[in-house]
Amino acid sequence: MFAKISVKVAVLVNLVLLLVVAAGSYYIVNQQGESLEGQLLERGRIESIVGAKLIGRILEEAIDNSVFSVKDAFDVDYQLIPGFEPEKYHTKYDSYLDKAILSLQDEFLKDESVVFAVAVDSNGYLPTHNTRYQQPITGSQQQDLLGNRTKRIFNDPIGLKAAQNTQPAFQQVYHRDTGETMWDISSPIYVKGKHWGGFRIGFSLKKIEAAKETLTGKLVLIMGGILVVSLLLVFIVVSVALKPLSHFTRIASELADGKVDQKIEVQGRDEIAKLADVLERLRMSLKAAMDRLQRK
Repeated sequence: MFAKISVKVAVLVNLVLLLVVAAGSYYIVNQQGESLEGQLLERGRIESIVGAKLIGRILEEAIDNSVFSVKDAFDVDYQLIPGFEPEKYHTKYDSYLDKAILSLQDEFLKDESVVFAVAVDSNGYLPTHNTRYQQPITGSQQQDLLGNRTKRIFNDPIGLKAAQNTQPAFQQVYHRDTGETMWDISSPIYVKGKHWGGFRIGFSLKKIEAAKETLTGKLVLIMGGILVVSLLLVFIVVSVALKPLSHFTRIASELADGKVDQKIEVQGRDEIAKLADVLERLRMSLKAAMDRLQRK
């Protein structure tokens, strides 16, 4: 009987503990997720601001060195490159930027969370994409959509907002035409005091989700271990705590059988000690009654 009581108490205690641990784990996962997101966003903000300043400086240096004029730097007379869908274009400065900013933009991709890091003009025209998105044309539209994305005009609502944005580290959620969803963080590029376009950083959301899943898995394992250990410890503690009840049950049974000579020791002041005291008084009452009956 007492083993069953021990199990019931252990199960109830562990159910309460399960709820507490689950709530704590949920809170920790959310807090860590928010912390990871905050760190990632801060990194993206810094990288977009730095990238915008560097691209602006490269364009200004090209103008100062007479590589092309200010007017040419703001060329929007996009010359169609035939044979592509989506369409691609040349401008008066794009061939220079292919050499001048490609390696610079690729540096940002050393951060594994960065999907792309590119300069676009105010209309969303992207003259030079990262190396990973300038793969040889295969003729497969689906494959080239992902592998060769340079010299396109990205004037979708998100792309246009990024291109025309004048706020440092402007953040948006970008649903890319490849099916990916990411953060788009952009900062304005200025050339000779005039807004030229923006520097866009695409940050993958997969890393945060993967980190959350890893953290959740670890917490589930830890929680499971705590519950198993707790179940054993609670069962042991409850069994030890209820052990005197087994002793007093045996004594009560003996009293019922008329065995009233053995004194019941009372130790402590808890509920079990009070039970012992009650049984001792009951024993004494029964013994006195039995003695009176014997004298008669």
